[in-house]
Amino acid sequence: QVQLVESGGGLVQPGGSLRLSCAASGSIFQIYGMGWYRQNPGKARELVAATISGGSTNYADSVKGRFTISRDNAKNTLYLQMNSLKPEDTAVYYCNADLGYYRGSYYHREYDYWGQGTQVTVSS
Repeated sequence: QVQLVESGGGLVQPGGSLRLSCAASGSIFQIYGMGWYRQNPGKARELVAATISGGSTNYADSVKGRFTISRDNAKNTLYLQMNSLKPEDTAVYYCNADLGYYRGSYYHREYDYWGQGTQVTVSS
């Protein structure tokens, strides 16, 4: 079975930094794209940043210039470096993957595979 496990969340003061990690494990054949989303209670989940296999990246306007997404393909791990954090960045951050994997001898393509989320709180 495939797992996406996020880590690195926590409490940080405004202007501070955090680095999130998302480790993908299991019978993964290929990861086509990965991204970070965030969500607050009562609000829709929103894209923060994403990257596809060719290396292209996409950022929400609200985080451009402050957040950097990167990926270690050898480790199947996604990162999000978050600098100059603001209180409005407070949310649960979720890792998302578009991937193919094997369950027994059968190949599956999962376009929206999610991690369990990690809380980021920006507050003084």
